[in-house]
Amino acid sequence: MRENLRIAVVGATGVVGREVLANLYARDVPMEQVRAFGSERSKGLEVEYGEDTLEVERASADAFRGIHVVLLATPAEASRTLAPAAQAAGAWVVDASSAFRSDGNVPLILPGFNTEALGPGFSFKGRVVSLPGIVTSATVHLVEPLRRAFGVVRAQVTALMGASSAGVRGISELEKQTADLLSGREPEPQVFPHRVGFNLVPQVGGFMVNSPWTEEEGGWTLEAARLFSALGETPVLAGTAVQVPTFHGHGLTVNVQLKKPGPVEQVRAALKTSPALKVLDAPGERIYPMPMLVMSDPAVHVGRVRAFPQAPEWVTLFASVDNAGRAAAHLVDAGLKLAERPA
Repeated sequence: MRENLRIAVVGATGVVGREVLANLYARDVPMEQVRAFGSERSKGLEVEYGEDTLEVERASADAFRGIHVVLLATPAEASRTLAPAAQAAGAWVVDASSAFRSDGNVPLILPGFNTEALGPGFSFKGRVVSLPGIVTSATVHLVEPLRRAFGVVRAQVTALMGASSAGVRGISELEKQTADLLSGREPEPQVFPHRVGFNLVPQVGGFMVNSPWTEEEGGWTLEAARLFSALGETPVLAGTAVQVPTFHGHGLTVNVQLKKPGPVEQVRAALKTSPALKVLDAPGERIYPMPMLVMSDPAVHVGRVRAFPQAPEWVTLFASVDNAGRAAAHLVDAGLKLAERPA
């Protein structure tokens, strides 16, 4: 790692931003090389960096002079302003929001899948890269070893998404709704379209214009197509996003249609070849993925692998992913890789 490297973490007081700082600290990045940025509301607050703290600075167009890598853990509307400003200041930018995922001029990078595209031997326009959403990234990592072993036609996903998918405000709303309901009060939703406490809401984010699909769901299909297209194949990824009354972590039910039938033992063996996955599949011993097991684990946990005798080309599995922790790890992975490129 370059001794003079300067890294900016924008959105440092948010759910993902705090995880980014913890990830950088765990990788022994000196505190002197890291600066924390946030909104005007967050300016002056302190965030933990190991046993020390960093003071949060206000993110602005002039804030990135002298910064080499900017990690954006910000909402899309903020990223659309801050990413061009950081690029103009000469920084490499990694954005975790949906702001640039559909922009063909901005590389879509999934660390562990196409990380090599960030290396010095690859050229791309501009200095901004985008990360896919966490449901996309987890599902692509699940599908890729099966694609290599059997070929994949499509993957259908039901994503059970924790309140942290809406950031600090989502966690706070679920906390308040839970307390209200336990006290006999019916809460008024502010962040989510309906009450999430003790409920399931089959809508995460807004709906696409003139479409029955939400932007979250539509993003999975687009992002997976962009990632797989470089391999000459485009397995279709689609499904339903459901907001659930848990605070952290996502659960995914994934039905995969293979090009040729794969016995469960071979499917499980293929999944074990991926360093991005951890197979937990002994249901008779009550061993299977759950959000409570995956927190602070960068791997996607996968289990409950099943096949259908009547349709042997289909396999079903269940996976869990630490959404905030994995987003943070992707930001840091991509940022440190970009730092190896020539200025």
